[in-house]
Amino acid sequence: MKRFFYVLVITLLFFPIVSVHAEQPKIELATEARSAILIERDTGAILYEKNAHEPLPPASMTKIMTMLLVMEAIDQGKLKLDERVRASEYAASMGGSQIFLEPGEEMTVDDLLKGVAIGSGNDASVALAERIAGSEEAFVHMMNEKAKQLGLKHTAFENTTGLPAKNHYSTAYDMAIMAKELLKYDLITKYTGTYEDYLRENSDKKFWLVNTNRLVKFYPGVDGLKTGYTSEAKYCLTATAKKGNMRVIAVVFGAPTPKSRNAQITKMLDYAFSHYETKPLYKKGETIALLPVSKGKKKSIAAVTSEPVSVLLKKGEKSEAVKTTWRLNKKVKAPVKKGDVLGTLVVKKDGAVIAKSPLVAKEQVEEANMWELFKRMFSTFSRTS
Repeated sequence: MKRFFYVLVITLLFFPIVSVHAEQPKIELATEARSAILIERDTGAILYEKNAHEPLPPASMTKIMTMLLVMEAIDQGKLKLDERVRASEYAASMGGSQIFLEPGEEMTVDDLLKGVAIGSGNDASVALAERIAGSEEAFVHMMNEKAKQLGLKHTAFENTTGLPAKNHYSTAYDMAIMAKELLKYDLITKYTGTYEDYLRENSDKKFWLVNTNRLVKFYPGVDGLKTGYTSEAKYCLTATAKKGNMRVIAVVFGAPTPKSRNAQITKMLDYAFSHYETKPLYKKGETIALLPVSKGKKKSIAAVTSEPVSVLLKKGEKSEAVKTTWRLNKKVKAPVKKGDVLGTLVVKKDGAVIAKSPLVAKEQVEEANMWELFKRMFSTFSRTS
């Protein structure tokens, strides 16, 4: 079990906050959906839910997890946006929504991401999966492992696309958590928030992409994330919108028509923005503390916020005192990878924990070799003698 110690406690006045479950509306916001949920992005507070833990087929909303693993690979330097990926015969054979990749065709990661995020391309999803993991099967294993890491208890994947499969399911709650994680990567909304674009633009096979999420064009502030449809799943959508400092995520499973799906998402977004607001505490990447590193090429490392940290309040609600503490690993030993968890930021109200957020390594610290450690020890000895 990791040992932690408290480094600092800051009392923040005039920043009210709500619990993880905000007061639920008395009105029904998703009457025609089989399940639904509405959360505030930074705090994770649930503003509304309906059958949010019922396992259902997610259809192409599956690609939220696919995009999450792609963004992680880009962030870790394992994948470059300008890298050209060669489509396998298997990737090109995908049915359903597609960008019509041909076997052997090469396309940049940037364009393939457009194909997934805007056009919901099944072939583009598989091509990226094969590039990252070697095969779709191996990538699906990564998807399921990531679901476990996120604590998603009612999610299982059998493919990267959302095409119908027996043991392929998720819930509105789990999908909202996946979306929350994906939105840690600011770059993703460049893709999911684009209404139309082109692939193969300078060729005779120019392909027009139009976002399957029409709210990107018709609801101010919507910049993602992913639609879904199969005959079994019906019409689904995980949407996100931002106004001012507040970003929310709304999920609908099983709406009878696209119009109904969009109307229910719109109703949830309207409710969130008319009843709540957020006050930011920390931006993503803010340095919280410097930790000493044992046997590293660098002697210390910065522990930074892994995501924006905010407090949520109802509009018109009076301010209350909030305490923020952080707990840091007592010992950090090289090597340390960028993004490794070094501690936890904890937000409390009236002594009760209402939010937690990981603190992560700002950069990589490699392990020092014996000669470097010897020089450091000799230098320390010389100064003290």
